Amino acid sequence: MLDVQDIHVFYGNIEAIKGVSLQIRKGEIVTLIGANGAGKSTTLNAISGLQRPRSGKIFYEGRDLASVPPYDVVTLGLSQAPEGRRIFPRMTVKENLEMGAFSRKGQDLAADFDRVFDLFPVLKERESQTGGTLSGGEQQMLAMGRALMAGPKLMMLDEPSMGLAPMLVEKIFDIIKEINAQGTTILLVEQNAHVALEICDRGYVLETGKVTLSDDGAALLDNPHVQDAYLGVA
Repeated sequence: MLDVQDIHVFYGNIEAIKGVSLQIRKGEIVTLIGANGAGKSTTLNAISGLQRPRSGKIFYEGRDLASVPPYDVVTLGLSQAPEGRRIFPRMTVKENLEMGAFSRKGQDLAADFDRVFDLFPVLKERESQTGGTLSGGEQQMLAMGRALMAGPKLMMLDEPSMGLAPMLVEKIFDIIKEINAQGTTILLVEQNAHVALEICDRGYVLETGKVTLSDDGAALLDNPHVQDAYLGVA
């Protein structure tokens, strides 16, 4: 479904991504773990077209994304809930969700609203409330709901548990599993490596812009380096 081939991404003269390759098959949950600054968000932004690789290729469903602008990447069926949520604080919950469906003008969105409100009942309760007045957890749900409104086949989530209380983290990951069970493939970037590896089919470890390990989630949980570096297990 997604094939990232040896991409190199620069910020000015600084090489942030140094030859990353990864693959995602339809129906999977794949996670990227790594320390701050390892290149996880940059990898997602490169896939979305927000940060163009200087070299390498990205194929989505067989199509080369090199010349596809970000808004057309969304139209192809690939959406992103970015790090830090980045909702529109002065818009209502409903307006934020409508913005997620900007590429679907003229389509009946009733079923999509029903899906989002079923996954996130609190958003239905806050439908007319402005995004900036929501709690952190509610804003994260709104960011995920907005990404779902694009009707994605592949949904990328960047640090969905950041800053959330443990009880809410568990809820967010349960919802991610449900979204996947409903047929949406997931690419997950997450600092909470333990939970991310528990729910994923496969994972990649990024360190200083390179993939240093890749395996299924259970194997990475048992990997001594991953345990020592990311799971707090000596």
